[in-house]
Amino acid sequence: MLTWPQGVDRRIFATLDSTMAEASRLKDDLTGPTWILAHDQTEARGRRGRAWVQPVGNFSATLIWRPDGPVEQRALRSFVASLALRDAMIAATGREAGFSLKWPNDVLLNGGKVAGILLESADAHLSIGIGVNLLAAPQAADVEPGAVPPVSLARETGIRTTSEDFLSLLAPAFANWEQQFTTYGFAPIRTAWLSHAARLGEVITARTGTTEITGTFETVDETGVLVLKAADGRHAIAAADVFF
Repeated sequence: MLTWPQGVDRRIFATLDSTMAEASRLKDDLTGPTWILAHDQTEARGRRGRAWVQPVGNFSATLIWRPDGPVEQRALRSFVASLALRDAMIAATGREAGFSLKWPNDVLLNGGKVAGILLESADAHLSIGIGVNLLAAPQAADVEPGAVPPVSLARETGIRTTSEDFLSLLAPAFANWEQQFTTYGFAPIRTAWLSHAARLGEVITARTGTTEITGTFETVDETGVLVLKAADGRHAIAAADVFF
């Protein structure tokens, strides 16, 4: 295992309603960055309030802390978390092939979704919720139509790991990328993320609550915004669900 990052706490629970909710309850009593891990969640949720299905043995945790820097840069931590997840999965499996990063906050393995990220900001705190299909993937009926099909780390690689062992890999990986972000800014994070981006240069569809844009995935710009080249020109998309 990698060395646990200095100054970072962890709290492990058998069952919680959700790690994000526990982070919110604890935030005023924490003295530093804290990982909250639950072996089971009864009210987990994903982006846009969607339910998050957690089969037994999978990973669910939230990191909460008071980040430095402008509030408008907090959302860029989704890229930090994506890179950290990829590193942790490589460390857990001993393989690099097959892992890619889907804008804005998913990790893919062999084209299927193996992990998701949820960011919430409240007062001076930022919470990053992370779910990883370590041992089992949710059923197709549990995800929205057209979404990337879920896969598990165990089924795709043959490697089984526990949530606590995975946290021991993820926490130092995140600390490493976070240090790069706070020291050098978003530029090196953006470059690293784009080098592993899923469907870069290919046609994808971005859906917001009111619009749908299909075009070539050109890049992610210096503010983390998705840039698509469509028939009517270039579109800069700050928030959307992406479909392949």
